[in-house]
Order: sequence, then C-alpha cells, then structure tokens
Amino acid sequence: MVRRDGDDVFLAVRRPPDDDRLPDVWGLPAVTLHEGELPEAGLRRVGREKLGVELEPIRFLGIQSADRGEYELILMDIEARVASGDPDVRASTSAGTRYVDQKWTDRLEILADAAARGSLCSQILLDCCGFPY
Repeated sequence: MVRRDGDDVFLAVRRPPDDDRLPDVWGLPAVTLHEGELPEAGLRRVGREKLGVELEPIRFLGIQSADRGEYELILMDIEARVASGDPDVRASTSAGTRYVDQKWTDRLEILADAAARGSLCSQILLDCCGFPY
C-alpha cells in the first residue's frame, strides 16, 4: 500500500481491460520479485518502474498464499510512503502489468471487488483493516 505523507489516503491503481486475471479491477500496485530480490528492493522497484516515484517502506502488513493451479502464489503487503515524485502509471517502464488509471483514496471499498475475485494484495489490506469483502 502506497501512502502520501501527511494524510490517510492510499494509491489505488486500475488493471487493464485485457488483464488475464483481474480485468478493469481497482487494486494496489504490485510486483513479482526477481530471483534473490528482497521484498524491500521489490517495493522500491515497483515505485520506480510502475509509478515513477521513489518509495520508502514503512511497515509489514501481512502475507497470504493461493494455489493458482500452475503455481503457488505467495504475496506480502508492505505499507510504503512516497519519498519523492508524484505517481504516474502512464509513465510505467515495467515489462509486467501496466496500470491504466490511478487515484488517491481513503475508501477501502474500492478494493472489495478485487479481493472478492482473488486479489491477495487487496485481501491482505482489507483483512488488516477488518474490512469485509
């Protein structure tokens, strides 16, 4: 979860309409770790590659796993703050998922559809906040 300094909003990102798992769903910025990459380094990379900002980790929020048939997905959420820059998903240099929209919000319900459809990062945050989905 990405936060701005000084307020309680977080950054929600919308996945593309042709996404294979969660088309057009609002969720949280995420990245697949490279072999040997530590979670904090992955967090900083998602900031640079997908959002065009520098992120600084704040705290660990949780971890979950899911059987995706062909593989086991293990995902953790880390709360981070924007250390420098303004997020812009249109400036993405990522080879992975390129988000099509973004917004700062304090409304957790924006993540409920993604969580109900199997998004682990949304599930972790909503569980952490006691928000049903």
